[in-house]
Amino acid sequence: MSGIVFHQQQVVFPSHHCKCCSVPRIKGERVGFPYLQHGYAASCPKFVKLSPHAVVGGSGGAQYSEQWLDARKKQKREKIAGVDQDELLDPLLLADADSCFCEFRGVQIHHKVYDAESQSNNAESQSNNSSQSHTISQVAHNSSWKLGLPMILLHGFGASVYSWSRVMKPLTEVTGSKVLAFDRPAFGLTSRVDASTYLSTGTNDAKPLNPYSLAFSVLATLHFIDFLASEKIVLVGHSAGSLVAVDSYFEAPECIEALILIAPAIFAPNATQKPAEQDKAGRENQTEGEISNSNMLAKPFIKIFEILLKFITYITQAIVQMTKGMTDMLNLMYKKTLSAILPSAFGVMLIRVIIDKFGRAAVRSAWHDPNQATEHVLNGYTKPLRAKGWDKALAEFTAATLANAQSESTSPLSKRLSEISCPVLIITGDNDRIVPSWNAKRLSQAIPGSCLEVIKNCGHLPHEEKVVEFVSIVYKFLHGAFGDQKEPSLQGAVV
Repeated sequence: MSGIVFHQQQVVFPSHHCKCCSVPRIKGERVGFPYLQHGYAASCPKFVKLSPHAVVGGSGGAQYSEQWLDARKKQKREKIAGVDQDELLDPLLLADADSCFCEFRGVQIHHKVYDAESQSNNAESQSNNSSQSHTISQVAHNSSWKLGLPMILLHGFGASVYSWSRVMKPLTEVTGSKVLAFDRPAFGLTSRVDASTYLSTGTNDAKPLNPYSLAFSVLATLHFIDFLASEKIVLVGHSAGSLVAVDSYFEAPECIEALILIAPAIFAPNATQKPAEQDKAGRENQTEGEISNSNMLAKPFIKIFEILLKFITYITQAIVQMTKGMTDMLNLMYKKTLSAILPSAFGVMLIRVIIDKFGRAAVRSAWHDPNQATEHVLNGYTKPLRAKGWDKALAEFTAATLANAQSESTSPLSKRLSEISCPVLIITGDNDRIVPSWNAKRLSQAIPGSCLEVIKNCGHLPHEEKVVEFVSIVYKFLHGAFGDQKEPSLQGAVV
């Protein structure tokens, strides 16, 4: 209300009339707050919009202050992707009943482990009438053969251990061993550490790795291989987790028995096409008798045209190379600038805006049928947004990813794919909107001897959308690679 100045319990009216209504006031009159509240204020429709800077005394004023503060708290309550941000918790307090934590290089890594023996005991003690569970069990029990090797699952960007919840138990039956999944730093319930503080703890001779770097995730993967006390394991990576899986293979190939890459977010090189040898030979063996007189007359013009064509081609290639060089330079500058901005307060704010606007929509778009991304699924993906420091950690992770992309520009992973010698299975959905299936096909051509499986009516999440078919494909691959080399009978196993 303009024209009114609050002073503790009394109000001074400097004008004859309230400017927001026609109620007469006596110039210089002082009115106590209760009287104002029940008298003059009752006739003023804008009284409820009192200035928050007013200092009010008395019991009535105290009650008003409490109500006003409660209203302000409700207004200030912020949500990101539907998750309340006013009371963020330590990740330990968000843990599930089967959650485990272990410290690795100062980071508390959240993980879950499922064991084949304990799962079989649980299955005997608990009856499950689900047709899907029955079918999955049928896949695993079609043969008495078991791989006998543990399996480690690596989630993709924005995901967590939760994304493996539908297949961890079935995979224990397929492997006949332990299956472990862990949250990579910046995701899930793994602790969020401040990267600048963390990196400052080392010495010049032994600087610690950035906990949000690809190299750190690779070392964490090798740590869990030792944790499982197994000489060899099967490594499974989904989306960006496939990059961690492949890098882990190159770091310790003797420990990786097989790789399974699901919707792999690994850029695949174009397949090199061989020249048509027969056409070339035909042109070389062409005799002069086969050339008509008209062609003979046009030959000088053809020669001139060929020279011009070569010259134009040369100039075009030079321009393309120059443009590519400029593009690469600008791209490098862009990445360096962005990686410097992201850890700042502005970068963190940007991350929060992006997650709020597109987080839940991105999860839905990952499914072939977005309706399958139920509220339960969305809550599972957004639960980590309740952890303290999630935004800063995600910004640090993105900056570290850009820095890794800069270092890989000199020796890209795509040039080393042909060096993979262990059995490799690549699984993709035919309707993957995030990593198109054609990239998986190129990747299978770049990795010698790899197997490619395309699941129909499936998006970016085969292990969540098509659980039974996914488990069947994994069983078939492992049995074919390490069993009696005979294709297992899976008829009736896939629904």
